[in-house]
Parts: sequence; C-alpha cells; structure tokens
Amino acid sequence: MTPSAIKTDFFSGITVALALVPEAIAFALVAHVSPLTGLYAAFFLCLISASFGGRPGMISGATGALAVVMVSIVTRYGVEYLYASVVLMGGLQLLFGAFKLGKFIRMVPHSVMLGFVNGLALVMTVAQAGHFKQDGQWLAAPQLAVMAALTGLTMAIIYLLPRLSRAIPAALAAILIVAGVVAGFGIDTKTVGDMGSIAGGLPQFHLPQVPLTLDTLYIILPYSLVLAAIGLLESLLTLNLIDDITDSRGQPNREALAQGGGNVVAGLFATMGGCVLIGQSMININNGARHRLSGIVAALFLLGFILFLAPWIEQIPLAALVGLMLVVSQKTFAWGSLQALRRIPRQDAIIVVGVTLITVLTDLAVAVLCGVVFAALVFAWQHAKTIRVTTRTDAQGWKVYELEGSLFFASAANFSELFAPKSDPEHVVIEFRRARVVDHSAVEAIDALAARYQQAGKTLHLRHLSPDCLELLDMAKGMVEVNQFEDPHYHIADNKLG
Repeated sequence: MTPSAIKTDFFSGITVALALVPEAIAFALVAHVSPLTGLYAAFFLCLISASFGGRPGMISGATGALAVVMVSIVTRYGVEYLYASVVLMGGLQLLFGAFKLGKFIRMVPHSVMLGFVNGLALVMTVAQAGHFKQDGQWLAAPQLAVMAALTGLTMAIIYLLPRLSRAIPAALAAILIVAGVVAGFGIDTKTVGDMGSIAGGLPQFHLPQVPLTLDTLYIILPYSLVLAAIGLLESLLTLNLIDDITDSRGQPNREALAQGGGNVVAGLFATMGGCVLIGQSMININNGARHRLSGIVAALFLLGFILFLAPWIEQIPLAALVGLMLVVSQKTFAWGSLQALRRIPRQDAIIVVGVTLITVLTDLAVAVLCGVVFAALVFAWQHAKTIRVTTRTDAQGWKVYELEGSLFFASAANFSELFAPKSDPEHVVIEFRRARVVDHSAVEAIDALAARYQQAGKTLHLRHLSPDCLELLDMAKGMVEVNQFEDPHYHIADNKLG
C-alpha cells in the first residue's frame, strides 16, 4: 500500500466506525437486545470479514435484515437461543463457502441486482425517518426544524467540501463540523447517546446457555437457515455491486467463509451476529478505500469508542449521521435505471420495479427470490420459442427434420407442433445433431411424437440422441439409430437415471 492509500483507508475507517454506531444500536433494539450486543457484533463481523473476507473494502456488522428475524426467537425463547442460532448460522455459512457454492450468486440477473440496489437505497432512506421521531411521534416543530437544518448542513458539506479539499473524507469532516457547531452553540438536538449508552468493557467469551439436545436443534435450525440465507444473499449481492463499482472481482466463497467464521465467533461472545452492510460499505468505497485496512481500522475504532471514548461519541448529533446515510442512499440508488426502464425489455423493467418494491415492502430475501424465479420463467419462455426446424428431402426420398434448440418442459408443446405425421412420407427422420434434450418432459414429447407417427403408419428415425435419451425412451426406443462415434453424450435431468 502507498502512503496515500494508507491515509485514505485510515480516515475512511474512522468515518465508517462512526456510522456503525447508530446502526448497530438501532438494529439491536429492533432485535430486543442491548445496544452493546449490536456494537460487539459489529466489531467482530467488521474485523473478521475485513481481515479474511473475499472483498477488501466491504464492511460488515449488525443488520436490520437479520434483526427482524432475530426478534422472533428472542421474544419466544430468550436471548440465549439467539446466541446459539447465530453460532449455527455461522456454521451453515462456513459449509456454504467450503462447498464453493458462492459461484451461484453470479447467476443473479442484472435486473434483479438493480432492483436490489434501488430497494435497499429506499429502505435506508425510509429508515432515517425514525430518527426524526420520539416514541413513534414526530418531534415538536422546533426540534424537527433543528434536526432538518443540521441534516441539510451535513449533506451540503459532504457534497461541497471535495471541491475545496480532499485532505480528509468529506463525510468525516461533516460529522466533526456539525458536532462542533452543536457543541459550540449549545444546540439542543438528539444525539447518539439518546439511543443508548455505548460504554462497556471487552467482550467476554460466553457459551450459549441452552440444552445440548435435539429439541434445541429443532428450535434454532429454522431460524439459523433463514439467517444464513439472508446474510449470504445480502453479503454476496453487495460484493457483486462493489465488484461493478471498482471494476474488480471479489471472491464469494472466501467471503462466505469469513462471514461464517465471524458469526460463529460473534455467537460465542454473546452478540447478535450480522452480515455485510451496504450503506457503510458504500461510505467506505465512496471515500476511496480499497484495502483491508479500512475495515480493520473501523472495527478497532469501534471497540475504542466502547472502551474509552463513549462519553464523546454519545455527544455526536444524530442529524450528522442521518445526513451521511441520506447521501449514501442517494449515491446507492441506480438513477440511470429510471431512464433505462423505457429502453430495456418489458420483462426486465418489471423485474427491476418488482424487486425494488418487494424489498421495501417485505425483505431482501423474498425480493431476490421472486426476481430470480421470474427471470428464470422469462428465460424458459423465451427459449421455448427458439426451438425451430428446417426440412429437406434426402437421396432416398425420406423427409428430414433438422431440429435446432433446446427441448425441455417449456418448449415441448411447440416441438410437437413442428411435425405433420399425416402428410409426411412413409419414412421420416428427425435429426438432433444441433438440438439438445434437457429433461423428462422432452423425452415424453419424443415418445408422444413417435406414437403419432406409428398411428399414421409411418416409420420414424431418430438420429444423434444421447445414450441417456435411449435409456429413457419407451415408445420411440426402437426408432433411435445409434451411432457410437457421432452420437452426443450429455445428461438429462431425470430421477430415473439415479
């Protein structure tokens, strides 16, 4: 690392540490645990993922997406079961990384990624509204005006300061300037300390106090599966996003291992665990941080806040951190996607809008799952229409159908309509050299077509089918012409083949 890169990562890490404090406290309160539980979780996840993860510059900590699941287990079974579920969650993520399943995140379509990014940007924006309320009610007009003015001042500094100087990150400068203004003029406004005390000691090792029985496993396993899935989904999608922004390539499997290891450690130190935070990660990346140092600095400073600097950190006005998160939300939202909606195919536009809305209304996992399923159905529908055939008559006077495309469940109906058994000559050849039989529905379609030709009194010849097809065919088995030198060898998705 160059001295310039070290300086950039160091100051960015301090900024991220400050931004982690209110988020960790807020998510801990959502999960019905103490603020320190969230802060310690942020420390462990941030430190371990920054040190060993697959995407330098990415920031992890306690997250809202996991907190809304955790509140259920805390209220029903108690906090000790939460710690146990976090340990098991980490174990499942370690298995995911060990079996190198991270590659599948690359299969998430770009339209789903856009919806994910836009949805999280809106969720981050809406979440900031809670800081303008007290006990569920909007602040009184004078306090609301002060909060709004300080938030606006923070945003203005972040946007304008880089035009004058880049000596330190604009976000860190904005927080320090606004904190100085509030302290210097004695302005009465909400501070970090109003959310809860962050003072504490070193985290202590703590084995979850739950019975080591199958009953306990039955209780925590469903929660751990959901937590592991959501955590990996948010982490690896954010990794993809930062890959695009930085024009580099992260390591999904290594990141899954780091997230899993971080959550195992977090659970064994009585914290709520977590995953990657897109907001804090974007703060770090926008500051120019590209190395592991930034995350390590953020984690160590966060622990330093807890141990030594709590009285000062608690005096930071919330408006400064709200303004920072609003800027992050604005920069995270893919504004270009709004114009692209009119140019891209309609189905892609539906996916972008749908995933965005579902992310806002439900949660990330449901939104991405819906988007991927819809994209897969669109893909199947489009490929169902691509199966086509050309015909010719060979030297023997036989009619030859040369098939091209993929024959599977979605294209089976179109396949059967390509042939005319009643009007065809006595001998008909179907050539599969440029086609591929994919699943059992395709095999059934071939058998059904063979039956039609047999009923019409015609002789059907099937050429260049995989040995798997021959094994699965029933009516058409005797019509397959086997050529061991020319026949393709591929596998069909069918349980009969074991």
